[in-house]
Amino acid sequence: MPRATVIGLGKSGIAAARLLKREGWEVELSDGNTSETLLQQQQQLAAEQITVKLGQSLELNDDNLPQLIVVSPGVPWDIPILIKARQLGIETIGEMELAWRNLRWRSQPQASLPWVGITGTNGKTTTTALIAAIFQAAELNAPACGNIGYAACEVALSWREQGAGGVRETFDNSCTDAINRVSSLDWVIAELSSYQIESSSSLAPRIGVWTTFTPDHLSRHKTLENYYNIKAKLLHQSELQVFNGDDAYLRQQGLSAWPNAYWTSVRGKDFLISEKGFYIEDDWVVEKLTATSTPEPIVKVSTLRMVGEHNQQNLLMAVATARLAGINRDAIALAISEFPGVAHRLEHICTWEGIDFINDSKATNYDAAEVGLASVKSPAILIAGGEAKAGDDTGWLAQIQSKAAAVLLIGSAAPAFAQRLQEIGYYSYHIVETMERAIPKSAELAKEYEAPVVLLSPACASFDQYPNFEVRGDRFRQLCLAWAAGGKLEHNLMLSSSL
Repeated sequence: MPRATVIGLGKSGIAAARLLKREGWEVELSDGNTSETLLQQQQQLAAEQITVKLGQSLELNDDNLPQLIVVSPGVPWDIPILIKARQLGIETIGEMELAWRNLRWRSQPQASLPWVGITGTNGKTTTTALIAAIFQAAELNAPACGNIGYAACEVALSWREQGAGGVRETFDNSCTDAINRVSSLDWVIAELSSYQIESSSSLAPRIGVWTTFTPDHLSRHKTLENYYNIKAKLLHQSELQVFNGDDAYLRQQGLSAWPNAYWTSVRGKDFLISEKGFYIEDDWVVEKLTATSTPEPIVKVSTLRMVGEHNQQNLLMAVATARLAGINRDAIALAISEFPGVAHRLEHICTWEGIDFINDSKATNYDAAEVGLASVKSPAILIAGGEAKAGDDTGWLAQIQSKAAAVLLIGSAAPAFAQRLQEIGYYSYHIVETMERAIPKSAELAKEYEAPVVLLSPACASFDQYPNFEVRGDRFRQLCLAWAAGGKLEHNLMLSSSL
């Protein structure tokens, strides 16, 4: 029996381990951490004959080496043990690559199910969710996976189970639900981070979508050029390519780098950098599929309930993808009219005494936070901070000067952010340290400045105070709803709990 090692006991790692076990591998799963939750998962997986090693790093001894190593997305691709594995000739791939290899027809092993692969620094989650909603409105079985929805191997596992004669095993609720949903797949809609692309050698979507490109994850990828090349790899391996033509960096690359791509622009036909693409004109998304074809209106932009020019860009890319997949206008219009938006991305939580509380926790870098602040009414009370990332904060700071009545700073970045605000002559900030203190203070300041919006848009990762941006956003939601329900009484409770 061939041996495989999976690194990382997260959702992706567990799904990869179960898929490998299903395909006849002897599987060991390792994670350097340990906790009560991980210990419970260890026991559960042991019952499935999957060995889990906690609190220790993978070791490669000459005896009994694995034939395959599968890496979860959060594990850096260039850590010493993975470099050594490749030097030893051990095939090393990511969880997404494993799913790609297993989402193939048994009768035609060279033929993969069609994928849409969406990547980009910002905007990819909303675009992915909107694409999946359109495909599903067209009655296509097209689950979203990767950085959104299911782990890709979870989708592959459930599809394999159904393909093996309808055998259904109960693993956990998410996987069981996936099994129920993907018995007959039409498309796979995958949001792909640079981490996942980096570790996927053969992944080749039918349609590749590139939403935006700005500096991010440079602590891992080292240079902007390397980060760009990783993203570009996915698009080069895609049969059809869709680009956000309003993104400054992608537009600069232009036709010289991507001569066959479908470009988009919210600014109209004259701003398309190609003779084919999708653009907005007179409140319509307009399609021009070839240099000689007549432009055709597809759907009204005002059908979309989400605000902001960036969401119009996301809409264009989603419609372009749907049309390239052959989906009709009616299904597109239906999906867009019903699309609620994405949690943690400019998500309206509640309104208290005329003040909207908006959760933009997914804005984990300066560019995303700049877009978030630009999208809301002004003046706004901004909550920012967390674990700072490298990047250019110029545009974000300018947006604060233009639109923020006050800024509340939380997390480890608070002192550095305070200094940057002072450097640009902005002094209406308060270091509150925690979300528990930020909510009542934001309500107080919103009243003082007659601000219509309190916006959580951190411009930071969450790892200094929360496991991920979702947990951070969920805490914001919980505190806002409690405030709206309890007012000043809740204020006192929050203050006491944060002391």
